[in-house]
Amino acid sequence: MQKGKDEKHAEQVQFAAYKQFCDDTVVDKRRAIEEAESKIEKLKADIEKHATTAEKLGREIAVHDEDIATWKGDLKAAEKIRDIEKANYKATHKDYSESIDALGRAIETLKKKDVDKKQASLVQVVSMNRMPSDVKRSIQAFLQDEPEPEMSAPEAYGYEAQSGGIIEMLEKLADKFVGERNTLEKEEMDAKHAYEMMAKELSDEVEGATVAREEKSGAKAKNLQGKADAEGD
Repeated sequence: MQKGKDEKHAEQVQFAAYKQFCDDTVVDKRRAIEEAESKIEKLKADIEKHATTAEKLGREIAVHDEDIATWKGDLKAAEKIRDIEKANYKATHKDYSESIDALGRAIETLKKKDVDKKQASLVQVVSMNRMPSDVKRSIQAFLQDEPEPEMSAPEAYGYEAQSGGIIEMLEKLADKFVGERNTLEKEEMDAKHAYEMMAKELSDEVEGATVAREEKSGAKAKNLQGKADAEGD
């Protein structure tokens, strides 16, 4: 009888152990399922986060690309305008300088009363594009009124007065041209400075946007890789 009790007790112990094993297995499975579900939720969240971040970075990169293209286009256009301005300045400055030199030679010739060089120097003044029409007409009239070898005193006096008037006219014109050339030089310096400031600003904008674009492009690639890794898991 005692043997029967012992066997029954053994069966109870064995059953209890088996039940505990089953309970533990259920708990372990439930825990594993919960952990798996939690991991899946985390992976989903990671995938969504990486995808959202990559999409946002993509939009920002597109804005940078547009800005860079615009700024580069503005810089190129500014360079073309500056080249035109510089060419116009050089041509105009040369024109003023040649006109001033021609006036100076003519004034010197008239003051020295160098008859041999007078006509050539005045003809050169008349040929300059920048000379006003009234100045050209006055010079041409003066050249046509050549002094006679045996000119009377009143006639000689009149010619000298006319010559003095031409000299005064040319000196005033030379001063005017020098002033205009000085203004032209100042305007050129201002235009050059303005261009350099704008070019630097645009170049800095391009450089800054390019750095930002590269950083965001790298971040976007990492997020896409993170999304792919999460999807793979």
